[in-house]
Amino acid sequence: MTTITGLEFRPLVVPASIDAPDAADFVEMVRVRNIIYREISGHDDHRITADELLPHYRPTEYETRLSWVIVDDGKCIGRAGIDIPHEEGSKEAFWLIELLRDTWGRGIGSAAYELVEQTARAHGRTVLQSWAEHPAATGPQLAPPTGFGQIPEDHIARFYLRHGYALEQVERNSAFDLTGSFAEVERLLAEAQAASSGYRVVQWFAPTPEEYVAGYAWMKSRMSTDAPSAALEFAEEAWDAARIAEHDARYTSSGRTIQVTAAQHIETGELCAFNELVIGKDRTEPSHQEDTLVLKEHRGHKLGTLVKCAGLLSWRDVAPASARVITYNAEENRPMLDINEAIGFAPIAYVGAWKKVLDD
Repeated sequence: MTTITGLEFRPLVVPASIDAPDAADFVEMVRVRNIIYREISGHDDHRITADELLPHYRPTEYETRLSWVIVDDGKCIGRAGIDIPHEEGSKEAFWLIELLRDTWGRGIGSAAYELVEQTARAHGRTVLQSWAEHPAATGPQLAPPTGFGQIPEDHIARFYLRHGYALEQVERNSAFDLTGSFAEVERLLAEAQAASSGYRVVQWFAPTPEEYVAGYAWMKSRMSTDAPSAALEFAEEAWDAARIAEHDARYTSSGRTIQVTAAQHIETGELCAFNELVIGKDRTEPSHQEDTLVLKEHRGHKLGTLVKCAGLLSWRDVAPASARVITYNAEENRPMLDINEAIGFAPIAYVGAWKKVLDD
């Protein structure tokens, strides 16, 4: 492995709490992570506190998460990590490497990538996938095989290409202004309600009520198979009550709020579409729209519009001081982008999804 004087990849200790004696590396990692995201995007919408991120690093039976703090002459300058899903037959590993910008160009990222790929091989993984934001820039552009979207051939893109990766998909990062008028959201909701007379809206906050656990688990499992994924690879996920409880606890254990807005088929009681909105303990920070899905067999009834609009309208009471909602969608997911654009979401950034298949 490449050796750089003064450089250390120190396995990240996941402490019991951020006040624990061994929490220093985790707290510093989160501080540096937030700076890196500000350097990339120019804003703090992706900022998170150490205690709110900690639950997402605790071990689970669903994946192995291996992480390192990148230390240069005793100073934390970034992080590296790789997630190994436990789904039966999974060949994938998902990774990230993030460095402070003033450390670029010294080979540190490439040294970290050696560690990532070695770790993936040691766990028998042959498909490596990674996502990165690519700020708008002039000059040569790259387009994925889907034909939807493009990113600049920037420093980060050249890093992926140099290490044998192909751009498989472009995701759009969009924002909705929560401080503006909701008149169009209300109009679209009324239109969706008229088109979905056989359905009703149900909502809850985590922890998920028992009556909705089975339906929510089924919809979450469909996210790994039904959402547009280009040539990216995802093993089908199995969700049950235990996994829903673990998912919910990642938010509730640190005081974060997650609201689920779902469409329920009235005749059968089946949950068939859902939308998630999340905010941290600080209700003045940006909100995040996470998973949204309409089950294939229920599409064509404006259920995507129904759950998104109903969720946003109720969110004004949940987080009235939050200024905007952030979300991500694949550029080829035209049906969902049509809904977002009609509601008022506007693009603010683009993310490249990268893939490499390792030789046997």
